Amino acid sequence: MDSYSGYIRNELGFIKIEANSEKILSVCFFDKEPEAEIPNQIIEECKTQLLEYFSGSRKIFSIPLDLKGTEFQINVWNELMKIPFGEVITYSKLAYRMRDIKKIRAVGMANSKNPVGVIIPCHRVVGKNGKLVGYGGGLWRKKWLLDFESGKLNL
Repeated sequence: MDSYSGYIRNELGFIKIEANSEKILSVCFFDKEPEAEIPNQIIEECKTQLLEYFSGSRKIFSIPLDLKGTEFQINVWNELMKIPFGEVITYSKLAYRMRDIKKIRAVGMANSKNPVGVIIPCHRVVGKNGKLVGYGGGLWRKKWLLDFESGKLNL
């Protein structure tokens, strides 16, 4: 299967997008200079949607995703996509939504394995009392995304 890639750059640095011929495989923050792009139509559409999101004109993504993970992880990621733009929930509330509050750590681990950051909004999950915890892109990026979505940033 073919592999494609592309990048966007904004206040958060570079965001790397990887795809196959039909779906997005990963979206992650990239802290080095980007490599050569190998774009295709789905990469270009993902770039467009991310740029719309960061401009404030898109709140929901409609790009096809090829999610690889356990059934539990995929269920958690699907639940994350139900968190509306600008809202946050706690890990315990996410576990409750998964119908088992005892799985709070498993939910946290699945959240941390999210391969499609920003599009699957794992940044919208916070610790007890709203404390910012656990974000693969760095807590400063999580804070920026939450501030952006809540309208606290003047871009």
